[in-house]
Amino acid sequence: MRITSTMAETRELYSGGPVGLVPTLGFLHEGHVALLEAARDECGTLAMTVFVNPLQFNEAADLERYPRNLERDVELARDAGVDMVFAPSTEEMFPLPVATTVSLAPLTARMEGAHRPGHFEGVATVVTKLLAGLRPDRAYFGRKDAQQLAMIRRLVVDLSIPTEIVPHPTVRESDGLALSSRNVFLSAEDRQAALALSRGLMAAANAAESGERSARVLEELVLDTIAMADGVVPEYAELASASDVDRLDTADVDCFLAVAARVGEVRLIDNVHIDVNPDGVVADRGILMDRPSVLYSQAENL
Repeated sequence: MRITSTMAETRELYSGGPVGLVPTLGFLHEGHVALLEAARDECGTLAMTVFVNPLQFNEAADLERYPRNLERDVELARDAGVDMVFAPSTEEMFPLPVATTVSLAPLTARMEGAHRPGHFEGVATVVTKLLAGLRPDRAYFGRKDAQQLAMIRRLVVDLSIPTEIVPHPTVRESDGLALSSRNVFLSAEDRQAALALSRGLMAAANAAESGERSARVLEELVLDTIAMADGVVPEYAELASASDVDRLDTADVDCFLAVAARVGEVRLIDNVHIDVNPDGVVADRGILMDRPSVLYSQAENL
């Protein structure tokens, strides 16, 4: 495995196709590893990026606090069969002051876009740069960031980027908490309270599979569950179309039910995808781990 710092160097190391790409901010966990393993099974060359993109952080303190450990990430990437880790400097990614940004306002105005101004422009811009500069055949993204996934799928269509976007189910800790690098900042008490997000989503998933289609009812199942947890302050719970992120009144097309909340000082997001077919609906609850996450073995070093 090679560690590269420029896009040109990374492309020169491609040894066979199809080329798979897993973009990350680093501080890997099993959710990232699941993406890497899926890509390894399907691709001749596998590249992973580690870049904490300043454009997508709307708070300087949040950018500064984001956990970083490249040596650890490289070891996990090597174990997953990655061929090269592209770990660029900010100067490599943005050699000039940014004059061109990518915006998909119809898909990003609500939910995360409303609570994190500029975030999705930053994500869309850096993903466009990575896809254009690294030219992968496939790029792998987790379903945990449902609104982001919808945006990226639309981005490649609108800009005629010949990269297939491959989604992967959310990976959850054994008690249901969606994996996130931010989980390491939760106190023991807050971590227990945070389980209200996934409990609410699973209750809504069960209701949808049992025939409930009302967005209001499904959203309230999530919010009512959160209301019973001390120290959890919800920002939203919304049912949205998986293709264009339009808010739905009824779960009658493929969609996702997303939630965001603050738990103590930590902001968390989660969702369940609801796939609609002629026989009913199937909720993607994600993949449960059977052991503690690798996140916590490094938490003491933060």
